Amino acid sequence: MYKESSITFKGINKLAIPAIISGIAEPLLSITDTAIVGNIQNHPTEALAAVGIAGSFISALVWILAQTRSAISATIAKYLGAKKLDEIATLPAQIIGINIGVSIVISLVTLFFVNEIFQLYNAQGLILNYAVAYFKIRVIGFPLTLFVFSAFGIFRGLQNTFWPMIISIVGAVLNIGLDFILVYGIDGFINPMNVEGAAWASVISQVVMAVFSLILIIKKTPFRLKIILPFNKEIKSLLSISFNLIIRAVSLNVALYFANSYATKYGDSYIAAQTIAFQIWLFFSFFIDGYASVGNIVSGKLLGEKNYKQMWKLSIKLSRYSIVIAILLSLVCGISYFSIGALFSQENEVLKLFYSIFWIVLIMQPINAIAFVFDGIFKGLAEAATLRNLLLIATFLGFLPVLLIADYFNLKLYGIWIAFAIWMIIRASVLVVKFKRKYLHKNT
Repeated sequence: MYKESSITFKGINKLAIPAIISGIAEPLLSITDTAIVGNIQNHPTEALAAVGIAGSFISALVWILAQTRSAISATIAKYLGAKKLDEIATLPAQIIGINIGVSIVISLVTLFFVNEIFQLYNAQGLILNYAVAYFKIRVIGFPLTLFVFSAFGIFRGLQNTFWPMIISIVGAVLNIGLDFILVYGIDGFINPMNVEGAAWASVISQVVMAVFSLILIIKKTPFRLKIILPFNKEIKSLLSISFNLIIRAVSLNVALYFANSYATKYGDSYIAAQTIAFQIWLFFSFFIDGYASVGNIVSGKLLGEKNYKQMWKLSIKLSRYSIVIAILLSLVCGISYFSIGALFSQENEVLKLFYSIFWIVLIMQPINAIAFVFDGIFKGLAEAATLRNLLLIATFLGFLPVLLIADYFNLKLYGIWIAFAIWMIIRASVLVVKFKRKYLHKNT
């Protein structure tokens, strides 16, 4: 039924291009929220800062629990390569049920402490009020987002990035349209909802994406989303992989928290500029992540086939393609350097701060590309412990010390982005060296 994997330009891009389109849908929604909210009539800087803070916290929650997507994808891909999918027929429903249950508990707990959470980000006054209002609505869609991510993991494990792309496009188009309608309103029909409108636009699109995901899993995969006990034999291994990836994601989000917290401490214009720069960084990351997804998808299948020669070829080709994409994106943004900032804000102080550090975001991209590709490959190989340990080292021995030193010397946004650069260099270099040591001799 399934052919042995062949690493060709056509084969890689057949998976990568839909994955890129699917991947950029998430940051595109955040960028749209940022651009639209940053241009409202009343208190645009405070609104932009609030959406940046609340959005980063919601992203942190999603990234932490959505690590099961990679675990599901790696497990399904391995069994697909070994031609034993029937042995994990009950696994997807079980792990999705666990995921949704945990997400509901976390949603309720965070709602109870929402004011205290955003005060930890140094938010106060109008920024705090906007952030709380935005979060209370957005968190409704949190369990739905995790369900959609799990569905994407199932499809990717089956070497299918087409349906996640379709679901993402539907969600993105709907969200963007609703953003304009609900944030700005329609004269005589809908009153402007400002920040709360952006939150409702996201929730409605998440509902639609979840419904589409459910229908497509039932109709287009061999799995059924009926929870049947006892637990599948792979549930323990999958939860172990997920747990390690969750620790990794927590470490990642420690870096993001401190970046936003320090930017907020420096002033409203600083966190607004940081929000714009970080949303663009995320967009780049998810764009390049299309090739990282191929690494995640295909390396697990190659591991099941014990096809180490093709695995080595995969790493070389994905690295080349992702670096080219990163350089092209950087060049496009470099050419339109000042036009990009104007899309997000008309506040001179915000734009001045953004332009002062945007160049750092751009020159980081080739390094990011390498880090993301090998990150995806190691996820596909189920080497979650390696990724966990690396993020702990990169965050606590790289990012945080650099950030603290930079803050001492009052470098402000420069310090934050220098810390991010060191963080990514550590992640990229360690993974490349470890992969080479472990798999180079096996490809002969």
